[in-house]
Amino acid sequence: MKKGSTIVSYILLFIFAMFFLTPIYVLVATSFKPLKEIGISDMWKLPKQPSLEGLVKAFKKLGPNLKNSFYLTIPATIISSFLGSINGYVFSKVRFKGANLIFTIILFGMFIPYQSVLFPLIRFLQKINLYGTIPGLILVHVVYGIPITSLIFRNYYSEVPDELVEASQIDGAGFFGTYARILLPLSIPAFVVVVIWQFTNIWNEFLFAVTVTSNPAKQPITVALVNLAGSQVIEWNVQMAGAIITALPTLTVYVLLGRYFIRGLLAGSIKG
Repeated sequence: MKKGSTIVSYILLFIFAMFFLTPIYVLVATSFKPLKEIGISDMWKLPKQPSLEGLVKAFKKLGPNLKNSFYLTIPATIISSFLGSINGYVFSKVRFKGANLIFTIILFGMFIPYQSVLFPLIRFLQKINLYGTIPGLILVHVVYGIPITSLIFRNYYSEVPDELVEASQIDGAGFFGTYARILLPLSIPAFVVVVIWQFTNIWNEFLFAVTVTSNPAKQPITVALVNLAGSQVIEWNVQMAGAIITALPTLTVYVLLGRYFIRGLLAGSIKG
């Protein structure tokens, strides 16, 4: 009976996996087809004459925007992660009046829809001369990332014994000394979780990218990918190759840091 249920479970998992991987198969197969083959070939078939034409053309068109996405995502991820870490330290280990109320107000930022702040956000960025720039978009993502990063680090630091912090303070370490010597070295699992979360969200975000950076030369790759479609003839191999290029950085991050991500989750970084 147990063996039969195990076999059924594996069959169901296989079906679900095939269902999930089907679009990826079509994506990869089409990206390696020459344009002339796409119109006459079934989309389910492998390319008869594999070609890098689509990948080369997509990379030429998306290359500058790919760099923009890296210029945006890396600083925004790092800054929001460290600010969230410091906030987590403050709200988990520093006792002061109104701490819970302030933390609750910060968390409200997680539930504010992007669309509701677009007009005041654009006006604010125009006033400080950051509208239409990558630094302006970095600022937006840092501010929007603070609530979730603060929550993750607060919950993670809550698991750290208060005695460690108190011992550091008795030895003469100040606020940042305690943070740098005690909490920061223990924070690697939490940082992995936050970095993967922030990197993926910022890289894939579209609404702020298309509204804050009106200049095509400054736009991230997600916006450029939408603009990749031709007005008359759609080069499906180029479109599919562009989607692969866009997805590769986040996929690479998960492949390299995925096991540490699971450890970070199990360590209690988003517990509670």
